Amino acid sequence: MSREIKFRAWHMPFGPKGPMQEMVHGRASHILALAEMSPDEYIVEQSTGLKDENDVDIYEGDIVCVSDAYEDVDYVDAVIWGDKDDYPAFDLKNHAREYDANALSSIFNGEFETIEVIGNIHENPELVEVDK
Repeated sequence: MSREIKFRAWHMPFGPKGPMQEMVHGRASHILALAEMSPDEYIVEQSTGLKDENDVDIYEGDIVCVSDAYEDVDYVDAVIWGDKDDYPAFDLKNHAREYDANALSSIFNGEFETIEVIGNIHENPELVEVDK
């Protein structure tokens, strides 16, 4: 069984430090073509293939809130593309080293009760800063 590989792109016409103009959704081929034509204007992020508790796709660059079985917030962190021991996988930026396997797999394999997308690193970077 194969899964659809999804991407989204952030249009940053003034560079990564300038104001963001818009988020672009669409077919992967369209998004990748935009990014290839203007690599300095687009930040492309891939879907993890996972969904949060509200059935929202989780993308690289999303900020997620992870809670335990008692619905206590355990931590807030950003989803990143990681590469552990030559095994490419999506991970959590600040909590990746707490697990033997990648942190996202640990969450979805029952170590935590819920995961919810609460923002993204482009529009809500302060959400990750607060948790530190």
